[in-house]
Amino acid sequence: MSTTTAAPARPKRELPPLMALTDTAAERLRTLYATGAANGQDGKLLRISVNTKGCSGLAYDMTWTAEPGPGDERVSDKGVTVLVDRKASLFLIGTTMDYEVKALSAGFTFVNPNEKGRCGCGESFHV
Repeated sequence: MSTTTAAPARPKRELPPLMALTDTAAERLRTLYATGAANGQDGKLLRISVNTKGCSGLAYDMTWTAEPGPGDERVSDKGVTVLVDRKASLFLIGTTMDYEVKALSAGFTFVNPNEKGRCGCGESFHV
């Protein structure tokens, strides 16, 4: 008679965060959330998705939403919450969201380790 013993279950590793926010991005989002009532966005959250667009194929899309969709992932970092469309999750794993102020422009930027390249104008990317 042979006996088999089950191997002990391996402890599950914690998954890396889907996205991270820089201090600058978190501060800008805090300001946007706090002034939302004045801009018609009171109580809404920023939702990040990836759409087909541009010459490289994919582009980041940010919209305001009153409530999370059934497939949205909540990302909380530095006391700020954003939503990520579940369909965009695979494209965004490990991404850092920043807010940059330049001489002639200001806006959110993404440092995405999954990007393999960008188009010349920087509008779109591919993985």
